[in-house]
Amino acid sequence: MSSYITLSELNKRIQNVIRLNFDKPIWIRAEISELHENYAGHCYMELIEKDSSSDALLAKVKANCWASTYRMLKPYFESETGETFRAGLSVLIAVTVDFHEVYGFSLTIRDIDPVFTIGELAARRLQIIRRLEKEGIAEMNKQLDLPRLPQRIALISSATAAGYDDFCNQLKHNSSKFVFYPHLFPAVMQ
Repeated sequence: MSSYITLSELNKRIQNVIRLNFDKPIWIRAEISELHENYAGHCYMELIEKDSSSDALLAKVKANCWASTYRMLKPYFESETGETFRAGLSVLIAVTVDFHEVYGFSLTIRDIDPVFTIGELAARRLQIIRRLEKEGIAEMNKQLDLPRLPQRIALISSATAAGYDDFCNQLKHNSSKFVFYPHLFPAVMQ
């Protein structure tokens, strides 16, 4: 019979190799595909990379951000970008590479660069605008006649914002007794 090692010995060797080669945080670019916050304040994520031309999945890994770090990073990211920290975002993050004998390979998030995400969002916005222009959709609303009294009103706001309630109250109780049909498109507000 050939010689062997136990599974825990193999995992310890893998752990040692990773610790030797990844002793400092490294910056990586990834997309957050899943994000879950637990009761203790820890954040667990799945990070992915997709092929830009085919959208095929190239890589996937578990990541975590411990509560002590997440309590600082999340509000910092959201105040700098105006975006909710959520699945679907492309991020540039500093991570440490970890391998645990029982839980396997994962990344621990140490820092985030919000400027990168702002750039990604701006690039995505520009891409959408160009597509709408190419398809001839961007200028369609300008061809419509605006009624003298617009009654259907789209509102982009948080449902709990004081300004939203005030505006709806003014519409409902206007002195001319006009009827308005507001429609809320919920958005996160600071």
